[in-house]
Amino acid sequence: MEYNKEVLQEAKMDCWMAALLTIVAGVGTLLLLRRVVSSHPEAKEKIQRARNRRTESLRRAEESVIRYKQSHQTIDLAPILELPLSQLTKQLHEGSLDPKDVFYSYMEKTLAVHKKLNCCTEILLESLDQLETVGSNKEGLLYGVPVSIKDNCGYKGHDSSCGVLLHLEQPVQEDAVLVQVLKKQGAIPFVKTNVPQGLLSYDCSNPMYGQTVNPHNLQKTSGGSSGGEGALIGGGGSLLGIGSDIGGSIRIPASFCGICGFKPTAGRLSLQGVRSICPGQKSVRGSPGPIARDVDSLALCMQALLCDHMFSLDPTVPPLPFNMQIYQSSKPLRIGYLECDGFQQPSPSMVRSVREVKALLEQAGHTFVPFQPLRIKEALYELMLKGIYADGATTLTQKMAGGPTDPTIKRTFPHNLPLWLKRILSFLLKPWFPRTSLILRARFGVGSVPKLWKQHAAVEDYIKDTIAHWRRCNIDVLLCPVIAPAYNLLYCAKNSTILSYTMLYNLLNFPAGVVPVTTVTKEDEEELKHYEGIYQDVYDKLFKEAVTGGEGLPVAVQCVALPWQEELCLRFMKEVEQLVKQSRK
Repeated sequence: MEYNKEVLQEAKMDCWMAALLTIVAGVGTLLLLRRVVSSHPEAKEKIQRARNRRTESLRRAEESVIRYKQSHQTIDLAPILELPLSQLTKQLHEGSLDPKDVFYSYMEKTLAVHKKLNCCTEILLESLDQLETVGSNKEGLLYGVPVSIKDNCGYKGHDSSCGVLLHLEQPVQEDAVLVQVLKKQGAIPFVKTNVPQGLLSYDCSNPMYGQTVNPHNLQKTSGGSSGGEGALIGGGGSLLGIGSDIGGSIRIPASFCGICGFKPTAGRLSLQGVRSICPGQKSVRGSPGPIARDVDSLALCMQALLCDHMFSLDPTVPPLPFNMQIYQSSKPLRIGYLECDGFQQPSPSMVRSVREVKALLEQAGHTFVPFQPLRIKEALYELMLKGIYADGATTLTQKMAGGPTDPTIKRTFPHNLPLWLKRILSFLLKPWFPRTSLILRARFGVGSVPKLWKQHAAVEDYIKDTIAHWRRCNIDVLLCPVIAPAYNLLYCAKNSTILSYTMLYNLLNFPAGVVPVTTVTKEDEEELKHYEGIYQDVYDKLFKEAVTGGEGLPVAVQCVALPWQEELCLRFMKEVEQLVKQSRK
């Protein structure tokens, strides 16, 4: 009976919202709908061509795998998939493993994982040619390693669609700098992976390639926007991938899929050739970074990328090679920690993961200091969301035009509503849905160039204040929650408030990574039944619904350091990983 009341209440709320939107939007909304629908026949043809290209690349890759296996029937490829990256590269360099055996073992596994999870947008068939000449880069740190890359990472002759129709059938003219460096280091980029429509989502679905699902539970999302990477690596089809992160887009799918992900300081790795949906946006900075099964793999990838070749290709990147001495240090750390950021109550498993890791680190001799983010509500609405939508979402709206809206983002307010309508809606919603009103206000944008400069100055002040707070606490690194467990499908678009746990470190431009440490227990699920949240509003209710049914799903913690201290952040992540493994034994 209580459940029926809740359903009825939500239905009334949805009806009220729908009526409000309809009344206020009026003729303008109808004209907009007419324009979008009229473009759909052409859009459908374009979408079908993209799907056909994917199908053809998968077919040709499968044929190549079959031919190779038929000509190498005495070789068992399966054990290769069990090797961690460190052992794989060692055996490849020693010559005890053939790059072709490694390549085809992962190609076969990728095809199988994709059939289950729908995580790939295209097989890069040029990788078959690169495989024949990879021996010329045998000295590279990643010699013979198949690497997956996110859709928006440029690969010559292929689309970087960002999940939108506009970028289809516009193949890029050269490899992204990171792809060039990977090849120079002997790696073989072999597949592109799925993203959400427009990238600015932590789900993973778009009208061209559909929904990517979680390798641990097909009724859950893989997260996003690097969700194809998360699913493929979490499902075993790749052991190293390149994603990008502007609000948690590496860390959230890594958390949801039970793997490791790392977001460096923006500018430590080259962004040349990594497409953004809103290029030029500077308030909240995005960064490419590695995703892998373990922390050593992340560190090896960073070591490989931070080389003279990248510094030469992109002189805007500071020539800072990877500092192995810091990564391998065993010096005791002063660790800040938080269980709740004071804005969005975490799930029971998020809190438990931090507490358990804190206990392990304390036993290992590290010191802990309580830490709380500054002015988190202001930071989310006035700095993060308003910064990302500084132009009133005009650029995003233009990029999304001409095609259908994906079901995963239909529950968000339309970005293309006129400003006057957004203002009216924000005013009308404020008494009943104050956080919705604030989110809508943030999407007004900043309004003028002087106000944009003022907003940038406010971001700079917030970073300065946070670093001063960090130093007063006298901490080396920070341990905090990351969103977990994986959401039920179609919930990501309904709740942006939880992004305070990840987007904060994009705003601050601090390096941050996640390490899986536990799984959701029956006790966590029982405790979740009593979850009310800090505001006890619709967002708290939706978060509870989103993470319900997560028993057995992975849960990670987040590790953070000050800007340009990637090696220290990774060293902290490695410490967490090792202590958790030891505790399980």
